[in-house]
Amino acid sequence: MRLCLLPALTSLVLAIVDASTLTPPVLPLIVRNPYLSIWYAHSRDDPWENWPMFWTGSTVGFAIMAAVPETKTVYPLLGRSQDFLRHSSSYNVSFPKYGGATFDASTTNLTYTIQGTNVRITLSFLSPITPTSTFRQSLPAGYLTCIVEGSTDISLYMDINGEWASGNRENKIEWHLSRSEKSDSARTPIKTWSIARRHEQLLTEFWDHAEWGTIHISAPADVEHQSGESNDIRRHFAEHGSLGNKNDDSYRGIFEDEPIFAFSKAFKLSEKSNLSSEVAKDSVLFTFALTQDPVVQFASARGLTLMRPLWASYFPTAQQMLQYHYDDFDTAVFLASNYSEQLAKDAYASGSQDYRDIAALSARQVLGATQFSGTPDSPIIFLKEISSNGNFQTVDVIFPSFPFFLYTNPQWLAYLLEPLLEHQLSGQYPNDYSMHDLGTHFPNATGHGDGNDEYMPVEECGDMLIMGLALVNALRDNTQPAFVRTVSQEALTLSIESTKKTHVIDQYGMDRTWEDMGTTGEKAAANWVRRSYKLWNQWTGYLVRESLIPANQLCTDDFAGWLANQTNLALKGIIGIKAMSEIAGVVGNKAQSKWYSNVADEYIEKWQGFGLSRDKTHAKLAYTWYGSWTTLYNIFADALLCFHLPADTSSSLGPSRFQDSEQVPINGGVKTKPKSTFIPDEIYKMQSDWYHAVLQRYGLPLDSRHLYTKSDWEFFAAAVTSKEVRSEILQHVATWVNETATDRPLTDLYETEGDGGFPGPNFMARPVVGGHFAFLALERACGGKASEGLKFLDEVAPAEIDVEQALRADMLENKAEMGEL
Repeated sequence: MRLCLLPALTSLVLAIVDASTLTPPVLPLIVRNPYLSIWYAHSRDDPWENWPMFWTGSTVGFAIMAAVPETKTVYPLLGRSQDFLRHSSSYNVSFPKYGGATFDASTTNLTYTIQGTNVRITLSFLSPITPTSTFRQSLPAGYLTCIVEGSTDISLYMDINGEWASGNRENKIEWHLSRSEKSDSARTPIKTWSIARRHEQLLTEFWDHAEWGTIHISAPADVEHQSGESNDIRRHFAEHGSLGNKNDDSYRGIFEDEPIFAFSKAFKLSEKSNLSSEVAKDSVLFTFALTQDPVVQFASARGLTLMRPLWASYFPTAQQMLQYHYDDFDTAVFLASNYSEQLAKDAYASGSQDYRDIAALSARQVLGATQFSGTPDSPIIFLKEISSNGNFQTVDVIFPSFPFFLYTNPQWLAYLLEPLLEHQLSGQYPNDYSMHDLGTHFPNATGHGDGNDEYMPVEECGDMLIMGLALVNALRDNTQPAFVRTVSQEALTLSIESTKKTHVIDQYGMDRTWEDMGTTGEKAAANWVRRSYKLWNQWTGYLVRESLIPANQLCTDDFAGWLANQTNLALKGIIGIKAMSEIAGVVGNKAQSKWYSNVADEYIEKWQGFGLSRDKTHAKLAYTWYGSWTTLYNIFADALLCFHLPADTSSSLGPSRFQDSEQVPINGGVKTKPKSTFIPDEIYKMQSDWYHAVLQRYGLPLDSRHLYTKSDWEFFAAAVTSKEVRSEILQHVATWVNETATDRPLTDLYETEGDGGFPGPNFMARPVVGGHFAFLALERACGGKASEGLKFLDEVAPAEIDVEQALRADMLENKAEMGEL
């Protein structure tokens, strides 16, 4: 289907209708995967005060400048190019007035005005999120549009250096410039700088930077270009407002007479203004890409396999992909803007304006940990556990991320789980519980044939079963991405050869609906479960043996250390058993379904006796740790999996707990059969009240051991509290985003007091911020009824609890009992 679009540039700039209200310490610029991940460092400062950075915090050479010929003045816009511009009679160095940054889920806009003129400059960085086009999401490339407005002539300049191609500054690099000609497959002739290590090291990293692959920056063929020593080129532009269309082909080290690769564009705004008697507007589009082939190695069912990028199934060469990506800008803008706008509406309705910004800030970070691979008919998403230890396809990192995927495109969750299922079905993992990860360090998924991966068996089994049922529910209830499936009249078509290879996408690169592919409904859910039923049953058997009273082990919060009898961990395992009762029912195994359901019911009763304080004011951190408390974030899964629906689910729901939302309920809001609750209302209310009582300046601490917290779990927990408590937690987290002393892409582990900094370890840029989408995933679950099952939480204001007294009483009662013994 086709649709007329507004001009792409207008859409891009106006997509952010309201100014962003939060001021995070770092903002995404070009973020597509673990190795193409460029950020605006210290984003509360002016953009020219620091160099942009890779997600680790290491700087990258990335400079943008503007020059006004009339005044012979050059203005740094991004990066510290002023350090290279010594005093000269040929030019002046000044700084523009910075108008600040705004952002949505896919875009970061930086705006400037040139004092003494009416010139306005917008740098618009786009890393498009396209839920209804997996093909486009797989392209390892992003956009920068430089938009100029005014009536004074101005030139723009942009360069990058070799730090984009390697994390080791001692490495030698090589580069070349290529050009394309206008043709049926190339609407816009472009020129492209391509930079790579002289001797690539396949599938290796240096301080988390890839040491293989080629960086490409592209621009229209009519811009000027030049490569060479950084001082010379930047000063040349400052003096002339242009470049010399020259290539320095003396290949050398990254900082050996530092070679940079530049483009510049002159805008004759005065002529356009005189002709139209209006302020002129013009722009130039740049693209940034990282091509790698292979992207990872994976111990698949057929053995260790070098996995190609998904885009390579559609384009025989990198140059063809780069050209398509450049020409596809309008469609990418349209799809990304649609996602951002719908997310903004849904997040505002589900939380607040602050929540809208937190969700938007989190989206690119989630996908920045992914690599798309596989084939057109069987895509795979690989994921790096960024910053914490670099593990490959970590189950308990996918788990906190999965609300993002449930909201954005549930099929992407299936693509994430697939490599874990395939590897374990092939018999390469010896333990009877779910593996922790596919490999010690990304990009090498070589497995753990010795079974010695990180030991958190109850955690991983529970995670897989909860995510498995969530996906089953999405399949049988036809949970489609609630975003546009149309493309513009000018949308590019893929080659006939490419689209013949698959029935999953159409000729415009848009995903076909599940109905089109016949992959929805009970039958599709059953088929998906049946293939891996052996694993689901095996993992549940482990939970039956081990989850009610967990042995000394790690949970996902492994930084907190080993602990026996963890209350929250046990709850996850028990919900996992309950999930299996539903999974068994999907394939018609009624006996197992009933048995697992009975076990889960028995365990949840016993769990309440083990895990709750005697006065029933809170959950304990561990069964035998009296005077402790924990954030019971795993209760979120009970509501999400439809185990806590309203008493009467056969009637109209009436108004939402929250503001009107435009989200599409699963199953279109049709009637569902009544279900009794699994976890009692009293426990939800108890925890909601407790969170109200223990909330700190910057949020809800993880448990009573420390004042640090995990933001993903804060949102899991807040999603199943009263509206008042949810709002309180949101407000405190938003305050943290604005004030935190952390200086890396959004951390999920931080102190709730002091300066809101890193507690050590220093987590950053991790995909677990997908947990910030917990509110949105819950709003869509169970035919839109999941959140309605929690209405009772809003009937009474939060109880006032004396926390110190409650904890002391729990300890004293335990001492009394011990004395009687």
